[in-house]
Amino acid sequence: MAAPHELTSPFISDALVILGAAGAVIPIFARFRITPVIGFILIGLLVGPSGLGRLVPQFPLLYHITISEPEGLDIFAEFGIILLLFSIGLELSFGRLWQMRRQVFGLGSLELLGIGAAITAVLASIGHDIGGALALGLALALSSTALVLKITNTTTPVGRAALAMLLFEDIALVPIIFLLGAMGPSAAGGFSAMVSTVAVGFAVIAVLLVSGRFLLPPLFAQAARTKSPELFLAASLLVVILASLSTAAAGLSPIVGALIAGLLIAETEYHGEVEHITEPFKGLALGVFLITVGMSIDFAVVAQNIGTILLATFGVIALKALVTGLLLRITGARRGTAMETGILMSSPSETTLIVLTAATTAQLISPGTSQFWQIVTALGLTITPLLALLGRTMARRIDRYEPQSTLPDEHAPRAIIVGFGRVGQLVADMLTRHGKAYIAVDSDADLVSDGKHQGYAVTFGDAARGNALERLGADKATAVILTMDEPVSAQRLVRRLRGAYPDLPIIARARDTTHAAVLYRAGASQAVPETLESSLQLSEAVLVDLGVPMGPVIASIHEKRDALRTQLMEEGGLSEKPALRSSTMRDRTA
Repeated sequence: MAAPHELTSPFISDALVILGAAGAVIPIFARFRITPVIGFILIGLLVGPSGLGRLVPQFPLLYHITISEPEGLDIFAEFGIILLLFSIGLELSFGRLWQMRRQVFGLGSLELLGIGAAITAVLASIGHDIGGALALGLALALSSTALVLKITNTTTPVGRAALAMLLFEDIALVPIIFLLGAMGPSAAGGFSAMVSTVAVGFAVIAVLLVSGRFLLPPLFAQAARTKSPELFLAASLLVVILASLSTAAAGLSPIVGALIAGLLIAETEYHGEVEHITEPFKGLALGVFLITVGMSIDFAVVAQNIGTILLATFGVIALKALVTGLLLRITGARRGTAMETGILMSSPSETTLIVLTAATTAQLISPGTSQFWQIVTALGLTITPLLALLGRTMARRIDRYEPQSTLPDEHAPRAIIVGFGRVGQLVADMLTRHGKAYIAVDSDADLVSDGKHQGYAVTFGDAARGNALERLGADKATAVILTMDEPVSAQRLVRRLRGAYPDLPIIARARDTTHAAVLYRAGASQAVPETLESSLQLSEAVLVDLGVPMGPVIASIHEKRDALRTQLMEEGGLSEKPALRSSTMRDRTA
């Protein structure tokens, strides 16, 4: 009788294990509000060749819940890193990079070079040759973009400092790999080859930047006009893959192309929708990468070197936290911010594994040394969420005894206009005239393009699907104004917003009085029926033409409008008066 593993393709078996792991890990860890990163690494440990996979010869049925060919997952893990760098580019944009240039190239370079030099000095002092020590120092100086950006909020002081340092590390990754290749003993005459590769690489990057500026906006505009999420996803993945293949063909890392693709799309009004639609794929691919990290840990090696591994992990974390915290204090950060950021950035990175592989290929470190530091890196990645919690707790204790900053919030609240047709533009004009900040969102690519050309603050996104409003800051919005002429979508959106944000003023456009009552029932603060307003305006024009003074006419119109709205709210099952609901919005916009 055939063994179980002879009846199932290894690829299918491994795919089922991965999908099963994702299906189990994500909801279980989300239930306890713990990042699934730990779960993926533990799954890799459990189902890898040094875990249950070791027992397959004795218990053949374990074949179906273990990874039989770990090498086959490498391409998926690399694709996860590519999508990760792509998402970083989407969040960044050239404009934001230019605004953060002092933090990125100042603080970021000091952090990477300072930590790299410190680790290199320590390793050289305990017997490593200078080339291997430098390779390990640069590798371990990197911090986890994947985990840190998921844990922190980039609008906070901690998040902004961490983002600046992580961005410089991502930019420096390619030069680091070049440097290690040129330093290797097998790199005789490699300097000229490196210079040639860099020249070709810069030429390819220049072509990508120029062509992307002209080709991407019409490409995504056409995809947006189809209203097809599948086509939008296909266009996004096509851009990422082509950019990655271009830089790989030039001798650079494919992650450089992914980063550039993200930067270029971030300059278009479609970046929010692209980020949302590629998020599930990035999460799954990153999960595969973390599973491979767990599988790289050999229990036998860990058991033989447990003391050294723990000491090395603690030493790297302590040294990185100390250097990062001191740099932030020197540059003027608060004590709590410096403490939390230092601890958050203290563990090694998923890109550490890439640099370790490059150093091993260049023969700067031995495979045994590489495996030892891979285990240290995997352990550091596993405890990163715990380090973030520790840093947050310590920062709160420190901040209790430090005066709070009075600097204004650079991310001020604003109104969100959903729909940017005729009504949406008129609302934007009135908000601008009275000095009120706003951002408009629409799923019509042509309306968005026209609005941007006219100077309006408008972006592309489908508010009725996904988390477009959350990305625009609905949690701190002064108000949300729904202007689209889609009764069912408006009703659903009002209900969703009211459930998520009980105190948010929601002003909605209604087709008629019946629709207005439905919107009030769904949770709208104000529902304005078009038929009612046109009737009131018609009455106003008639009374003025008949000789009634303007003052009494306006007063009577306001009285009638308030009476009719009160009636509509009562029909919607609400007893609160319109004036009371309006005061909430006035308080938030004051």
